[in-house]
Amino acid sequence: MTKDEVVRAVQRGSVEWQKHALERMLEREISRNMVKQALLLGEIIEDYSEQNPYPGALFLGLVHGKPLHVVVAFDEVKRSCFIITAYEPDLEHFEGDFKTRRQHGNQ
Repeated sequence: MTKDEVVRAVQRGSVEWQKHALERMLEREISRNMVKQALLLGEIIEDYSEQNPYPGALFLGLVHGKPLHVVVAFDEVKRSCFIITAYEPDLEHFEGDFKTRRQHGNQ
C-alpha cells in the first residue's frame, strides 16, 4: 500500500467507513471531509503492511491547522480503503512533531 494508492481511492470515492471509526469521529467532532483531507494532503508516518486482512498505515495530516491521525487499511484487490479510526494526536503519546511516539515505561 502506498500513499498514492490511498489518494486515488479517496479521489474515486472508494472509501469504506468502519462503524467504529464513524462513532469515534462523531465523539471527537471529526468530519469525513477532515479525514479525506488528512489522507489527500498528509503523509504516512507508520507502516502496517503486515496487518491482516489488509495492509494499513497511520497517516498524519494537518487539517485546519491541527494535526490529525488517520488509521487506514487498503484492499489491494478492490483498490479501496477502509477508515479504521481518526483522532487528534496528543503530546502524552507523541513528540511535538506528532510523528514520533513517546517511549513510556522503564528505560
